Amino acid sequence: MRADRLVSLVLLLRQRGRLTADTLARELEVSTRTVLRDIEALSAAGVPVYAERGRHGGFALLPGFRTELTGLNHDEALALLAAGSGRGEQVFGLGPALASALRKVVDALPESHRAAASDAAQRFLVDPQADLLSRRLVTEEVPDTIMIEVRRAVLAGRKLRIHYAAAGQTPRWRTVDPIGLVTVRDRGYLLATRSGADRTYRLSRVLAAEELPVMAQRPNRVDLDRIWRERSAQFLSDGDHITVLVRVNPARREGLLDTALAVRAEDPDADGWLRLEVTYQDPRHAEWALWQLGMDAEALAPQSLRTSLRTRATAIATRYADSYRE
Repeated sequence: MRADRLVSLVLLLRQRGRLTADTLARELEVSTRTVLRDIEALSAAGVPVYAERGRHGGFALLPGFRTELTGLNHDEALALLAAGSGRGEQVFGLGPALASALRKVVDALPESHRAAASDAAQRFLVDPQADLLSRRLVTEEVPDTIMIEVRRAVLAGRKLRIHYAAAGQTPRWRTVDPIGLVTVRDRGYLLATRSGADRTYRLSRVLAAEELPVMAQRPNRVDLDRIWRERSAQFLSDGDHITVLVRVNPARREGLLDTALAVRAEDPDADGWLRLEVTYQDPRHAEWALWQLGMDAEALAPQSLRTSLRTRATAIATRYADSYRE
């Protein structure tokens, strides 16, 4: 761990020039005293780091000190920098590791590529915090201590004990065989089996986790994409989910998709609108979602949903009818 931190410290000084101990501490997520000890260790190892005193002082490296990386072209470096530019860096608790890796990539690029790749990466923004309507995108937070235990068990192939709070249930401990991790729209999921049965756990509902010293019962090779598709299909077929056929103004398509659990089909309609088959949690969820779209959407089926929307619209019209008569 300390070796990685020392490398990151050197790379920060290489890329940004002179930095104060406080700035280095914030970047490396350690105390200022730890930074000072690391500086001493680097100096003792022969790394040419020196201190500049005064109001604008800090630590810096002698010019010319760098590492080299061959075989990485401009587009490859740009792809890595762009991938790390969005909120995806927090996926599975790997944000600090990704930041450190990107520093190494930038520092190791040939001089001719480094500035161009860094400047180009600034032109890309991946998954900002809000969309064009200023709606905040909510990311579910998972404590690092929990994420580290889950990630270790998944990668090491060991059993995992989790304290899980399922919706509407009292939290309780479960011992599972972890298969893999999936992230969808900033929500993380643990795919696992328990006593041989398929299980999918939402990471934000894991209250505690412990990697066990027992090997998990799972295949050596796994196709997460296939498993996720199968479990998604199973999820949509369970419970009180309702499938709705709806016409929607193309301008409100995204608003419709934001509220639906899944889209089963989508085709253009004759008048330029779109005809979609979407799934909602239950009839009440479907009624609420389509009501938000007003005249920009029309439920075609099932008839029960059309009836409930008509009843709601009639009640609203009746409530405001007196004001028009006055």
